[in-house]
Amino acid sequence: MTERFDDKVALITGVGDKGIGSAIAERLASEGAAIAVLWWERPHRLLNRFAKREVPHFDAHCDVTDQSSVSAAIDACMAEFGQIDVIVNNAGVDTPQHTADMTDDDWQLQLDVNLTGAMRMIRTALPYLSEPSGVIVNIASALGLAGCAGYSAYSASKAGLIGMTRSLAMELAPRKQRAVCVAPALVHTPMMHRHLDSLTTEMIEQVHAAHPIGMGTVHDVANAVAFLASDEASWITGTALPLGWVEGFALPADGLINAQANLPAQQVSPRDDVPATSHPATAAAAEATAH
Repeated sequence: MTERFDDKVALITGVGDKGIGSAIAERLASEGAAIAVLWWERPHRLLNRFAKREVPHFDAHCDVTDQSSVSAAIDACMAEFGQIDVIVNNAGVDTPQHTADMTDDDWQLQLDVNLTGAMRMIRTALPYLSEPSGVIVNIASALGLAGCAGYSAYSASKAGLIGMTRSLAMELAPRKQRAVCVAPALVHTPMMHRHLDSLTTEMIEQVHAAHPIGMGTVHDVANAVAFLASDEASWITGTALPLGWVEGFALPADGLINAQANLPAQQVSPRDDVPATSHPATAAAAEATAH
């Protein structure tokens, strides 16, 4: 049986052993794709699974805040596979805090990873993206579509990513290439569960109210990415697809940021998909509301 990604190469940033990046990598591989895995900390278990299943894959360290690192990763991918058909910009970081407490470095880190990092990857890989039918999938967030107290920098970076995707789609259309976003709400991960355990009953109720059909899983996100990256979605471009949330569902209010601030330091760390930068502020990052 022909799979949707037979003879295609998918490049995915910010891949760890758990979380959204690894779920996307495994889903696309299960449908025939060769996978270029770009990471901050090497995802040994994922790569071992790929080796056992004889999945064609390549992996490389990549700091999306560093142009030389991005260029080296793209060059190595092209040397390995000779093509790039799907780019998934998944690398992301989040430092939740109130705007009044935010430093310039806190703000810049999130923009540099979540928005500029995606731009660097696109700009560098675009000359190699298959024409026609190449696809760029950016992992945005419900917080790029709506606000939430304590997430002004993160929301700004993800809203910028959505805006960039829409404009990029117009640039790519003459070449029959596409650019799309997914915008997940809360997703079940081990870190998310630690955050939820710290919330009051009232806050838990707010979280559930924002997700009438329940919180999502990493596989829900991977399913959406697989569809949008496939030829079945060849008439879809420039869109930001909300996952698990639509306008009108109230997002959690200020108590969430306060709950996170009270967590032990070891629990306030980058999300399960590893951080995309070596910036010292990364140690305080946590993706705790949406993607």
